[in-house]
Parts: sequence; structure tokens; C-alpha cells
Amino acid sequence: MSVPRTSSRPTDPDPDLDFDPDALRAKYRAERDRRIRSDGNAQYQGTGGEFGYYADDPYADPEFTREPLHDRVEALIVGGGFGGLLAAARLRQAGVESIRVIDKGGDFGGTWYWNRYPGIHCDIESYVYLPLLEEVGYIPKWRYAPGEEIRQHARAIARHFDLYDEACFQTQATELRWNDAEAEWAVSTDRGDRMRARYVIVATGTLSQAKLPGIPGIETFQGHTFHTSRWDYSYTGGDANGGLHKLAGKRVALIGTGATAIQVVPHLGRDAKHLYLFQRTPSSVDVRDNRPTDPDWARSLKPGWQRHRMENFLKVVTGIRTDEDLVDDSWTSSARLQEKLVPTNAYRDVPAEERERAYELADFQKMNQIRARVDAVVQDPATAEKLKPWYRYMCKRPTFSDEYLQTFNRPNVTLVDTADTHGVERITENAVVVGDRAYEVDCVIFATGFEAGISGILSGRLPVYGRRGVHLFEAWSQGPKTLHGFYTHGFPNLFQLGPTQSAAAVNFVHVLDEQATHVAEVVAQARERRARYVEPCPEAQNAWLATLRKNAPDLYKFRAECTPGYYNNEGMPPERNEAYADGPVAFHELLRRWREDGGVEEVLVEAERA
Repeated sequence: MSVPRTSSRPTDPDPDLDFDPDALRAKYRAERDRRIRSDGNAQYQGTGGEFGYYADDPYADPEFTREPLHDRVEALIVGGGFGGLLAAARLRQAGVESIRVIDKGGDFGGTWYWNRYPGIHCDIESYVYLPLLEEVGYIPKWRYAPGEEIRQHARAIARHFDLYDEACFQTQATELRWNDAEAEWAVSTDRGDRMRARYVIVATGTLSQAKLPGIPGIETFQGHTFHTSRWDYSYTGGDANGGLHKLAGKRVALIGTGATAIQVVPHLGRDAKHLYLFQRTPSSVDVRDNRPTDPDWARSLKPGWQRHRMENFLKVVTGIRTDEDLVDDSWTSSARLQEKLVPTNAYRDVPAEERERAYELADFQKMNQIRARVDAVVQDPATAEKLKPWYRYMCKRPTFSDEYLQTFNRPNVTLVDTADTHGVERITENAVVVGDRAYEVDCVIFATGFEAGISGILSGRLPVYGRRGVHLFEAWSQGPKTLHGFYTHGFPNLFQLGPTQSAAAVNFVHVLDEQATHVAEVVAQARERRARYVEPCPEAQNAWLATLRKNAPDLYKFRAECTPGYYNNEGMPPERNEAYADGPVAFHELLRRWREDGGVEEVLVEAERA
């Protein structure tokens, strides 16, 4: 059931329901309990140590070398994805000339550099997802752009804002250490660099560290293996458009059925001799309806069109009153269901009990539609039953495809449900074992995702030492303490982009742009005022933390009832939520008002007061 475009209130669904809510609640709980594991996230392992080769860069020059750098830049950005690119672009627009981006990859692009698997596309409309389209002068060729088009757009942004000359690729930051005497950061890397920077912005993303399942025997498999984020085309043949001709005689196992698998499966099913898909929990798969960009529509666009479209999309998906829905896709039609992932104040005029009842019933109706689509597309009833998602809509990331479900009608595709065994039980030298059956395969591909929200600083792989040599984790021993999610007392001129203590959205690139704009304006005012550094006081941090907790939405019950996945920490959600409760639209407006009303003065430390 869609959200009325001009209403800020969720309306109660039709009281003449054609389903039993109590029966669905019981079914959801039973399906969740089949999949819950006591080890939670410990069921996974990182791509380090003996599994380090899973994280190797297949695209970079293995012979690349350079002399260590011992120079100084004004702004150093860790991360070359859209967050880092947006930070650099907005700083450049603010007048900062000396900017360096460092990234462990061989080029700009972030997740779009690493992920080049067959079928890869964005699932947010490209006209609102790809940033800086008007600045670069580009219109995407498809409504939902393929990965290579997105990667090339990232490179175009870097060229447009002259970021290549100072960039350091195939370089990983290993330490950030503040020098109070010089009022600058020392940045160490795995290439022996000792760079100095006045400002450091960390933009390492939220899904950058690939993970593997901790399946017994994984290291004994004698066939070929790789992770989807490092797709091995030398083994499969083809490219991101498909044509995996080298798999014609291969039996392939794909482990994982999340957003990546939804795009990969049609190609593997089409080209492999046999595909075995190992599924713990099915994804919800809605209609994609991708199509080329209408040239007449593109010619009709007026200056400022992208900002207007981005803000319209954000308002619609967070329940804000709008006169029209410019995007009008599966994301906007399911807007009322997304508050369980992205909190918003749009429906606070509705009593809580009434709101929750309306949400739940609308959720049941949406998921019934998703399950009905499975029955309509998949010919084998037993397979169709396994592919039905029995959980609330925002328990897992929604997916969209017009080819995935159809692939299970192929005779060479076998769906192996692992819910009752809580995943694949073990791997032998030549097979994947579930229950009493060993599935002999030539290749195992892991579509097992990433360590959600754990990268860069938060992962511990990039230690940060502030004033007096205090480690950031020591300052955060009782949990993160920031002002607006960007900066922390004791760590001058250090900015972080990401979801920590701020507001998220399904179009996270829009959030990153707002954050990058905020950081750039703070830096611009610091430069204009000749401040010694930017740093919030403890009182400002405490006030922000109190603001977050005062209206924090209680999402624990909802997430605890969800089937396990990365949205709910594998069935073990945190009891406390520290996202900004009023949602991203209100958060972005709060930042604008803060800047316009002189809030920047709260974080500028003048030279005479330092």
C-alpha cells in the first residue's frame, strides 16, 4: 500500500483484511527462530591472515611502487569513494587548493571500484544517487545505472575537481596522530609515508570490509573461490555485463542471497553448467523496471534540477508532505515502511499505538504482495515456497530485479535452503555440505557481504591519537561522543563522514553530500577567521548526546523480531539507538540553521585561546 503523496499521516489500511495478522506474526517469529544463531556476528570472519588473498586488489598494478612522502597538505581525505570525493569537491569549492585523497584501491570509486561483479547496478535512481551531476555536466544513461557507469562518474568528478595530481592510491592509512605544537596531523601509511595535514577528513564508508562465513573446512576446498567484491573474471570469463563463458562446464556454488546475489544469480544461472545457490534467508524481491534515460526528459531539465529531485526523494521516503513524487518507484511507494530503518518525525501527530498498527498492517500487505510475486513467477511450488520472505519489510535491505526469480525456472539452477542447519554446515575438498547431502562443485563464490558500519576508524584498523596522545577509543570508552557526528573533543581538525550520531537515509550519497558541505563550510570559516583549529567542547558534545537520547526512537523490539541480518546485528540489535530521531530532512535543516546562526563559533578555537 503506497503513501499518499500529500499526506503526512499514515492512513489505516482497509479494515476488511484478507489475511490474519496473528497468523503472520506467528509465522514471522517461527521463521526468525529457525535462523537465529547464538554466535551472532561471530559466525563470520574477516579477510585477513590466511584469508588475506580474498581482499587483494585484482585491478591495481601489482608492481606499483613509489618513494615515501614526507610533505604537507592543507586537507587530507582518507577514502576515495563518493564520501571522499564529495568532501574534496566541496572543499575545493570553498577555496581549499591543497587537497590529497588517499585510498587503498588503485583509483577513485570506493565501493564501485571494488565491486564489479556481473549485473552490478545501483538500486537507487541514478539521477538522485550519482552526485554532482550538474557540476560535472553529465546525465546517466539508465534510470538505475550499471556499476561501470557509476565508477566512471566517480573518476569524472576527480578530474573535474583536479584531484588526481595529489592523490595516493594503493595506499592505506595506518595511523593518525595529532601534533599540538604544529597544530596539524601526522598521517602514516603502509608505504612509509609521513604526511602532515592541517585538516583530516575520514570517509571510509560503511560497507568496505568484506567478510567470509566461518564455515568449517573453508580452507580445505581444492577448487576455485573468491568473494563477489573481488570478482575473478580470469576464471569466469565475461565482464560486468555477463557472458561468463568460462563457466560453461563448471558447477558453481554461490553462498549468500542478499542484494549482491540478486544481481549475480541471473548471470551465473545463464552461463554455468549448474548453479547451486545456498540460502539462509530469502530477500524480498520487488520490480525494478529499469529503462534508458529519455533524451527528451533530459533536454527539459532546468538548472538546479538534481538538488530539487534529491530533496524531493528524501522527503517522500521519510514521509514529509510533498505535492508530487518525482522519482515514483518502489522506494517511494514503500515510504511509510522505512521509518523502522530511517527514523523521522513525519508521523508524530498520530498516536503511537495507532501509528504502529497502521505500519504493521501496511507492512503485511506489502510483504504479501512480494510473496505473491514469487508464486506468480517461480514455476516449482517447493522452490517458490523457499524463496518467500517471512519478515517485516525493513528487516533486510529490499531488493529489486526483473530476472532473479525467473532464474529459478532454469533446470540447471538449484536452490539449497540452509535455514534448518543455520547455514552451510561445512566445506570439503570438493563439496559444500548441508544436512545429509554434499553438493560437489568446482567453484565457491561468497556473496556474504561486508562488516556493516565497521571500517576505518570504527574498525580499529586506523588508530587515531589526539591531544596528549589519547587514543580515540579511550575517549569513546563509554560510547562515541561527537558534535553532530562530525568531530570529537580532544581531536582537533578531524572530521568524520558517516552515520555515527547523525541521520541516515536510503540514498546515503545524499547524506554524504550534506555532510561534506557542512564540513567544507566549517573549514572555510576556520580559514577565514584564522582559527588555530576546529574542536567542539565537552559541553557541546554532551548536549548533542542528550538531544539524541531525548527523542530516540525505540526500535529494539522491531529489530529483535526481525530475521537475523546486518540491519539488526545478526539478531542481536543494540538496545540503544543514537540516530537523530527527527530524520535526515530535519537534521540537514538543523545543520544549516546552526551554520547560519553562528554555531561555527562554538567549534573554532582561536590562536590566543588555544
